[in-house]
Amino acid sequence: MSTVDQGLTLRLILGDQLNPCHPWFDEVRPDVVYVLMEMRQETDYVLHHAQKILAIFAAMRDLARHLREAGHRVRYVAIDSRHNRQSLTDNLDALVAHYQASAFEYQAPDEWRLDAQLSAWCETRRAAALGGSAALSCAMVSSAHFLTERDEAAALFAKRTQWLMEHFYRHMRHKHSVLMSTEPDAKGKAKSEPKPAPAGGQWNFDHDNRKPWPGTPAEPTDWRTPHDHSALWDTIVASGVRSFGKTQADQLAWPLNRAEALQHLEAFVTQALPHFGDFQDALTHKGWRLFHSLLSFALNVKMLSPLEVVRRAELAWQEGQVSLPAAEGFIRQILGWREYVRGVYWAHMPGYDQHNALGHTLPLPAWFWSGQTRMACMAQAIGQSLDHAYAHHIQRLMVIGNFALLAGVNPQEVHRWYLGVYIDAFEWVELPNTVGMSQFADGGLLATKPYVSSAAYIDRMGDHCKGCHYQKKERLGERACPFNALYWDFHLRHTDKLAGNPRIGMVYQTLRKMKPEDVDAIQAKAAELLEQIDQL
Repeated sequence: MSTVDQGLTLRLILGDQLNPCHPWFDEVRPDVVYVLMEMRQETDYVLHHAQKILAIFAAMRDLARHLREAGHRVRYVAIDSRHNRQSLTDNLDALVAHYQASAFEYQAPDEWRLDAQLSAWCETRRAAALGGSAALSCAMVSSAHFLTERDEAAALFAKRTQWLMEHFYRHMRHKHSVLMSTEPDAKGKAKSEPKPAPAGGQWNFDHDNRKPWPGTPAEPTDWRTPHDHSALWDTIVASGVRSFGKTQADQLAWPLNRAEALQHLEAFVTQALPHFGDFQDALTHKGWRLFHSLLSFALNVKMLSPLEVVRRAELAWQEGQVSLPAAEGFIRQILGWREYVRGVYWAHMPGYDQHNALGHTLPLPAWFWSGQTRMACMAQAIGQSLDHAYAHHIQRLMVIGNFALLAGVNPQEVHRWYLGVYIDAFEWVELPNTVGMSQFADGGLLATKPYVSSAAYIDRMGDHCKGCHYQKKERLGERACPFNALYWDFHLRHTDKLAGNPRIGMVYQTLRKMKPEDVDAIQAKAAELLEQIDQL
């Protein structure tokens, strides 16, 4: 077939739009060419984990193969192609000219920078057409993935002073009728006009899901299937792409297509979800997965839809396979938190990534890139992030993020590290979690208080402190746990901004009761720790 087709349409598929069930693919059309691109633009805007780059490229290639086998026309621009301009818009210019395309369509990007880039490119093409160049119609369509529109959360909170996730979550439960039941009357009979009520009589079972893991039940066997993508990795490296973290190119275990992702969903529901609720916040050096789903990568590149994952967990509860607290705790993360932070992102971009309400400027410690620290909890959380491109939410928030916030690390550096290191990190979900929830850099737009703790919380939720070089109960001294002095120093440094926060009033009551000499000693210890932070 000639490369020049009358009335041809180019359809762009980004690296996090790998959904073979998108309505685009319902019909095989010879006048449509699907375009996928591996680009330095996308590998280089932050330094990425090796497994993240490899998994996305491998999954993109798998989708391209699937589409071709289904009869669709596909143009795949590989990272080492001599025709690759390594820029999204430069490649699009070349492809439009090559195919003499008359139309361009793309699914709504989830990252603001790509949304702005494609919008500006389309506007440039329209302006060029007015100047006499060949006309190109441009259209953005839905990615057919999320359960909310970009601006839905903003509309919901328009008349509220705080964006409380719990309010949003209840709205989503009602909207999609998830974990809802019919409320009986006083005699136990359903009312003529039943009012939906939360299953179990309450919306949130978070208080039931905060147990440390005692070592039993055993962590399930890793249900993922390893792949050998050594040849692709060699190509990526030869193309000049920089990365960090453990490659595991010959045993890459992240799902590369929808069929694998569905298998992983079933394995999680049957093998891990029954215990997920109890131990979702647990910390341990004895395993890096515990009972977590490891589905966030498949969800965030759209191999799975959020509603099908939610419905599968709900069905497991309905059939008595898992407890209500386990199902609710998992569903809340997807139906509530995931959609909520997306709403926060689109409501506050551009500019949200530049927030630094506490004025933190400390550079990222060197051991964030090696995991070589004597703090056992940090060594585990960062070490497994570098090894597996993954850490669960408590490791990200209450270990790594907690330390960075207490130490006063620049939130933009923390943001770039989180965005690069995690397999599931795309800016729409990572940025609010890091800048807002973890680093309190937005001044409380998202979180109602800074999520910080001393060693006491980490010890209560895990087993790291027992074998740590540092002593969990000591504030001062050579082997005092750094979290302790930094915790009190953090609140002292930010008294003017935080003392009036009712959620942390007890902290300042304790500080007011401290002797001046004790306060001085804590501040001196904190200053010493920050001075030698790369050696902790």
